[in-house]
Amino acid sequence: MTGLNTGTDAAPGRAVAYVNVADDQAGQRVDNFLMARFRGLPRSRVYRLLRRGEVRVNGGRIGPEHRLQAGDRVRLPPVDLPPPRPPGEAPDHQLRELTGSILFENERLLVLDKPAGLACHGGSGVSFGVIEALRQLRPNQPFFELVHRLDRDTSGCLLIAKRRSTLRALHEQLRSGAVGKRYLALLVGQFPGRRQRVDAALDRYERGGERLVRVAADGKPAQTVFHLRERFAGASLVEAELLSGRTHQIRVHAQYLGCPVAGDPKYGDPAAEAALGAIGLKRLFLHAAKIELAPLDDDTPQVFEAPLPAALEAVLERLRDTQTT
Repeated sequence: MTGLNTGTDAAPGRAVAYVNVADDQAGQRVDNFLMARFRGLPRSRVYRLLRRGEVRVNGGRIGPEHRLQAGDRVRLPPVDLPPPRPPGEAPDHQLRELTGSILFENERLLVLDKPAGLACHGGSGVSFGVIEALRQLRPNQPFFELVHRLDRDTSGCLLIAKRRSTLRALHEQLRSGAVGKRYLALLVGQFPGRRQRVDAALDRYERGGERLVRVAADGKPAQTVFHLRERFAGASLVEAELLSGRTHQIRVHAQYLGCPVAGDPKYGDPAAEAALGAIGLKRLFLHAAKIELAPLDDDTPQVFEAPLPAALEAVLERLRDTQTT
């Protein structure tokens, strides 16, 4: 079935539009489907349209997590869109760094060791991100989409699909828990014991215009397993295994344990940050070290690993030195 690709047909001054979901769009969340059509519209506004029932699927109201099926008929209301802005261009040095950060690539998938400080995508004051830079590097590549996301200040393994079928397959793996994600994090303070499982629901909120996450009984379920790797004076290196994939999950669960991630400007310990800064920590100490995928088609399971960045390894060496002097 061929879907109607209206782009921004539901634009200012126009009537309600109806579009059919194409085969290659099946499985997409409706909020992401809408973000692609209402480019530049804040995600909060998209959620408001859904809450008010202005967007409907097959005549019914739906929530942001609803997944579309081929042939679904989607009602799009007229929306005032901001004027389009041309995407910012990544500087040459950033493109070179990105090219050197590719861990794996085939015709379906690209795995990147994302540098810290680089957003996954542009928007909200960020002129470009990984996706925009990749499209700048590969202007003839017809499809690049994030399979998942990392915080801007987090480094490490990031999956980018090169086919929509791959995107759908990996999203299904994520939903079913078939993707293994392990991070390395330096926590402030002494980690309790050697293993801790945190099962604490998370909820988003705003404070002074800043989007944050907190533990809340009525939030979305979230589970993280922390394994101690190494103890230092006043800090602990842990491996964090994600059993769910919520925004800022490791950072908030670590704070919940009383051991925030070192270098965390949102959830960290300001007093401890000064001491860690003195030994060279200039960023969030959180690194997506390993990701494991179930077989795609007839392939065998795949494991990708990103080495700890040199700047973070240097911090660990200085912590070890302080324990031996």
